[in-house]
Amino acid sequence: MVHRPPQPRARILAVVGARPNFMKVAPILQAARRVRGLQTTLVHTGQHYDESLSGAFFRELRIVRPAVNLGVGSGSHAQQTAEVMRRIEPVIAARKPHLVLVVGDVNSTLAAALAATKLGVPVAHVEAGLRSFDRRMPEETNRILTDAISDHLFVSEPSGVTNLRREGAPHERIHLVGNVMIDTLLRFRKRAAALATPRRLGLENRGYVLATLHRPENVDTREALRIVIDALVAIARTVPVVFPIHPRTRARIDALGLGSAVRRAMGLRLLAPLGYLDFVSLLDAAALALTDSGGVQEEAAILGTPCLTRRDSTERPLTLQGGANRLVAASAPAIVAEARAILTGKRRAKTLSYALWDGHAAERIVSVLAAKLLGHRAAARKGA
Repeated sequence: MVHRPPQPRARILAVVGARPNFMKVAPILQAARRVRGLQTTLVHTGQHYDESLSGAFFRELRIVRPAVNLGVGSGSHAQQTAEVMRRIEPVIAARKPHLVLVVGDVNSTLAAALAATKLGVPVAHVEAGLRSFDRRMPEETNRILTDAISDHLFVSEPSGVTNLRREGAPHERIHLVGNVMIDTLLRFRKRAAALATPRRLGLENRGYVLATLHRPENVDTREALRIVIDALVAIARTVPVVFPIHPRTRARIDALGLGSAVRRAMGLRLLAPLGYLDFVSLLDAAALALTDSGGVQEEAAILGTPCLTRRDSTERPLTLQGGANRLVAASAPAIVAEARAILTGKRRAKTLSYALWDGHAAERIVSVLAAKLLGHRAAARKGA
């Protein structure tokens, strides 16, 4: 008699498209594999298609290679969103998932949710409810629309629940589960530290600033980019500034004629995009993070690295508690003053402590999905 493995009773199609998505989906895939009856298939839209932006992350995070890569690539927001919808629709139709799971707030998130909804497939949105209340951010539109059409809203912090209820989301769709980004961070922190990336770069522990800047409001115009470059150059006169440059930011620096100012600056070290583990290693040992990234705000707050966010608002207000993260205005003197206050010890930040950012958010998500799709509380077992 031929032994056949049990067939899955529920199929989940998980969709990723950009680097932050990979860190968010990794623990969910891991937790789902431990629940009998669930089958997960990973689809990569190819929104970030460079090896340094995606391929390395799959290796480091031990994520199984995607079953499908749509190869969408770059384009305007409208072009990218439309192309993801066009290419993912036949994949959903052919694979007939019981649920499409999307994470974060990039164009791929909204596009996959729209395509699934139009095919009558339920959608789960991980990191639902976050709001910056700044409609200039394309991600804000993606968040609002994705939440509006999702059947299951998995929320990382209390503000998300408040926002969704204000917008009229049914109570039974909202699940406060914690932060999957922190699941990944806590799982890989020791491994990242073992790389000793700061030491390899000749940096002292707590003796440098780590900068990441890529959002349009900071890099798309010469005036905005000049502000952040002037601030980095000024800070670098007293403490090394490590600046892994996002390809988009590098392109803007060159296009706007600021390359020579950056290259001449003493103490400002430009790096190519880093893998996840190298970046966490640097972030964990930095004296200060200067960023406009949502994920870096969260990671820095948990690692205890003081963070300055060059934005007027944040969709992650939990990180502001205890001064773990501070918003800073679009002014070089303001950025430099805030940085020096932290670097000289005049302003101290507390490490963020929140009960649900405990490394088990993915297990709570999978437990809810198992209940919905399999009809029982099949909580995923804890462990690697």
